[in-house]
Amino acid sequence: MRDRETNTRRDFFKSAAAASTAFTLLSRNEDATAAGPNDKVRIATIGMGIIGFIDTDCALKVPGVELVAAADLYEGRRKHVKERYGDRVDTYVDYREILARKDVDAVLLCVPDHWHSKMSIDAMKAGKAVYCEKPMVRTVEEGPEVIRVQQETKAVFQVGSQYASSIVFDKLKEMVAAGAIGKVNVVEARFNRNSSLGAWQYTQPTDASPETVDWDRFLGSAPKRPFDATRFFRWRNYQDYGTAVAGDLFVHLLTGVHHATGSLGPNKVAAMGGLRYWDDGRDVYDVILGLLDYPATDAHPSFTLSLQCDFEDGGGDATAFRFVGDEGVISVGFDALELKRVGVTWPTPEQELKGYNSVQTFSKAQQEAIAAKLASEPTKAPKTSGYKGVERYQAPAGYDARYDHFVKFFRSVREAQPVYEDAVFGYRAAAPALLCNNSYFQGKMLGWDPIKMQVTS
Repeated sequence: MRDRETNTRRDFFKSAAAASTAFTLLSRNEDATAAGPNDKVRIATIGMGIIGFIDTDCALKVPGVELVAAADLYEGRRKHVKERYGDRVDTYVDYREILARKDVDAVLLCVPDHWHSKMSIDAMKAGKAVYCEKPMVRTVEEGPEVIRVQQETKAVFQVGSQYASSIVFDKLKEMVAAGAIGKVNVVEARFNRNSSLGAWQYTQPTDASPETVDWDRFLGSAPKRPFDATRFFRWRNYQDYGTAVAGDLFVHLLTGVHHATGSLGPNKVAAMGGLRYWDDGRDVYDVILGLLDYPATDAHPSFTLSLQCDFEDGGGDATAFRFVGDEGVISVGFDALELKRVGVTWPTPEQELKGYNSVQTFSKAQQEAIAAKLASEPTKAPKTSGYKGVERYQAPAGYDARYDHFVKFFRSVREAQPVYEDAVFGYRAAAPALLCNNSYFQGKMLGWDPIKMQVTS
């Protein structure tokens, strides 16, 4: 295991070092290689679905991390844990058996959304560090208790939305603060898909049954109903267990926006959409657009955020951001960004007199009077920040923000230090996404206090 981790890490750095860029992974993650034999972090993953295996594989790339246990409610996934990681990894049905183990330092919670808050609280009270997949909670009401328990236990708790650790979004934050786009006024963000798998129509195993799936344990606090394999393996499609498209994907977009701007969140939220294509029995929408108003703070001017998720984008899947200011626009993707500076323009005297303007509709005397006035005044021009920084940024080849996110998490575990994307940050990203759901289902605009973290209307 250790040899495989070391080789993977070495190959990763080789590819990164070969990339031409202002930053390298080596300078960002140099502390990741410093773990000694006494710094080993033993982890357990609870929930071995798609993201459970992805997160576990990524976490094991960080030197000094060892997987000792995993839990899942489907027998086939417990078997695959041993096929993939070896018989020495213990598997469980009941996650509480993992929390009772003294040799588990941290848990990765990769479970359906309706289990996030309970498992997070149970794990923190059991003395474990917690990496909880986004969104931090399933409902707005659950957030304050998770925050309270983190602050009370002083547990290392990190939400799994990796834009908070991305070097691309770090560069974006630096550029926005340096005045690259002037005063931000609008942010546009979208996370579109165009496939059945992207729309959560995941393949179900042929052996799914009450004998291979612990259905009652899966339901937990959700309404009781007979065994339904589709609800178990495609739980995101149902309000009883998931948080719809906004909870799954808007929260990533919000994390990126909040990290780049230093914002605490919006004060008004509205959303519209519908079920337009994937009418397969799900009770959530497959298209949603959100509008969120952000009040001015010491960190940023007031701006409006436009969010979009479309699961039937015939032009292809697309994830992108546009940070718009009065001096320029930064377009951002997963691994690169580009600045275009044009700014707000003012007409020349010639354009004002003879261009697409009302002057030409005035009397000749008025046109002459305005021409004389313009000739006596200094040329109009907007004030600019004088930004002279980079205009393009490309992350190194093979860069993975998820890996950086885990490096930060395990550093905090070893040093018993707070993380950046803690329960407060995670709630401030999750709540506006969940309010988009509420706005959509209730058909009205909702108010939110980003400082007190409370619904106001």
